[in-house]
Amino acid sequence: MTIVLTEFARPRLFPRVPRGNTIQDCTAEQFQAHLNAHAPFKVLDGYAPFCKLHVYENWTSTRCLTVPVTDANRHQLRSGYEARNRDELPVLVRWFEGVESPRANYLVVILYSAEQLAKEGSPIEADWGIVGCIYTAEPEEVPMAPITMMRNALGVEEGGSGVPLDREAYQRAVAFWENNANWRP
Repeated sequence: MTIVLTEFARPRLFPRVPRGNTIQDCTAEQFQAHLNAHAPFKVLDGYAPFCKLHVYENWTSTRCLTVPVTDANRHQLRSGYEARNRDELPVLVRWFEGVESPRANYLVVILYSAEQLAKEGSPIEADWGIVGCIYTAEPEEVPMAPITMMRNALGVEEGGSGVPLDREAYQRAVAFWENNANWRP
């Protein structure tokens, strides 16, 4: 099985100007090589048959992606409309500023099959493509953000995957994201 970093994920995980809330201590090429050379700690099913989550013990200093919302840090939450790339419509997102999370114990790599990526107009020369990575304390998936679920349901023409909205999964995601937020340095 071969894994490559997609052009969609590259700027999000390895931005040109490094940030404290992205993958640390390795280049995109080193990250991809590590995934191809080491078996995952655990493999989880994703939200659709074309999606797998490979859980690796964190070999970097990468920090957890999310921070719990508390009365002490609620005033540091920010929000704004953002698109993940030029082709997508901006959506409302929120994040912490001035809050730093602990080092992640696990990197949960989100993989899409080559067939799905071709369907979405992003063919790859491998079996699986990295579309994202979750940095977490536990070897489990953090629920997909509700807005990402909605974007996926809109279809590939709007930057999604075409997977219909799962109401139960959406409610679980809302419960998580109501009490947690990403952070930015």
